[in-house]
Amino acid sequence: MAIITKKIKLSTKGDTDIINITTEVSSAVLNSSLKSGSVTVFVPGSTGGITTLEYEPGLVDDLKTFFEKIAPKSGVYQHNIRWQDGNGYSHVRASFLGPGITVPFVDNKVLLGKWQQIVFIDFDNRPRDREIILQITGE
Repeated sequence: MAIITKKIKLSTKGDTDIINITTEVSSAVLNSSLKSGSVTVFVPGSTGGITTLEYEPGLVDDLKTFFEKIAPKSGVYQHNIRWQDGNGYSHVRASFLGPGITVPFVDNKVLLGKWQQIVFIDFDNRPRDREIILQITGE
């Protein structure tokens, strides 16, 4: 079994910026020497998350609205009181979503549903340069 590690570099707007990374993940799998296995998509850090969704404007807006309801920017967060950095809501949102997912692939093609895309969400309260780690495992 082989393991190949790749990175995707992104510049984000922060503030629950939702970025479709399906093309980059699919290209990494396609250009790997592996025919079948799985790809783990992971973001280092505690204010970003990875998930899948139907990447269309309505759902993107719905997801932003949902995160504002469960962890509002204007909320009182002990993290902010302690560190004075104003991104307590970002950490809470990222904790709900999680930092990564694993997607199977066969014949160099990721096995996603017809309307399913892989997205990175940057919850931080400022623009960021991010690296997404891809670990492609298979044969």
